[in-house]
Amino acid sequence: MVRTVDELKTLQPVVMKQLQTIIEKNRMAHAYIFDGEKGTGKRDVMTFFVKLVLCENPSGNVPCETCRNCKRVDSGNHPNIQQIEPDGQFIKIDQVRDLIAEMMMTGVEAGRKIYVLHHADRLNVASANMLLKFLEEPDGEVTAILLTEQIQSILPTIRSRCQHIKFAKMPRPLLVEYLVGNGVTNSMACTVSMVTNELETAISLANDEQFAHARKTVLKLVETLHKNVHEAMLIIHEEWLPTFKEKSNMEQALDLLLFAYRDMVAIKANPEAICTYPDMYQRFNEMALRSTYERLSSQMQAVLQARASLQRNMNRTLLMEQLMLNLQEGYTFV
Repeated sequence: MVRTVDELKTLQPVVMKQLQTIIEKNRMAHAYIFDGEKGTGKRDVMTFFVKLVLCENPSGNVPCETCRNCKRVDSGNHPNIQQIEPDGQFIKIDQVRDLIAEMMMTGVEAGRKIYVLHHADRLNVASANMLLKFLEEPDGEVTAILLTEQIQSILPTIRSRCQHIKFAKMPRPLLVEYLVGNGVTNSMACTVSMVTNELETAISLANDEQFAHARKTVLKLVETLHKNVHEAMLIIHEEWLPTFKEKSNMEQALDLLLFAYRDMVAIKANPEAICTYPDMYQRFNEMALRSTYERLSSQMQAVLQARASLQRNMNRTLLMEQLMLNLQEGYTFV
């Protein structure tokens, strides 16, 4: 799914303005790092930027989409553009050597040459050092665009020679809108948008029966706990522990539990709040009215403390029993 310019402006307003200003003021740098999580639109924004640089008839700082250059960018056949993907686990030295040779050849066409490294954090030591040498001494009108989800894994010496373009996470309301547009219910969209910011992962999670069961189990526990701690203990032994056997599943379940208490705080502060569990709004509103900010804060701390204990490999049965008592009382035992 290729996003339109308007969609990109909604998704990454700051980045789009930044890149349009670069072209408008003719301040093209030799190298850029596009740094952002998966799903933040780096590839689509890169394509927009490359088109804008090479477009023959840009209008209003947007590529025309109809000229020869725009069409060749779309088809992947523009002779002045080279793109590299990792070969297996790494971007290898031979790939960088071939790229540099291509960039240093007298162009078939006049104009700027652009090379794009996807997953630039996967340059190995040899290929990174070779690229660094080329970045230090670029030949003519050449621009590098490095795309990464893990900027800290790129050599500091490479980072220092690139202009850093930071991509923001997808705004949560926009992700919820996309999910609902893809057939996900509003309540499930609101939940998965708290777990992941990446559209494809969110759709996959929303359609995952195990995740739906996890969500149901967590909400059942919250409701029961507010009525009877002994019944909540039964749910822990009969449903929670058998469902969340893996450590990663238990971590996710505790996160979902934390979101329930965050909803109560949010509803208490603002009845119009966007919740993780909108289908539980009425029930959570009743619970919030009967509680205090101090108690809700203590309950959230108890869940965070349980998550930290899980990292230290505390016995899970004991961990959950203690958490139930802490949540029931609204304070944590030290």
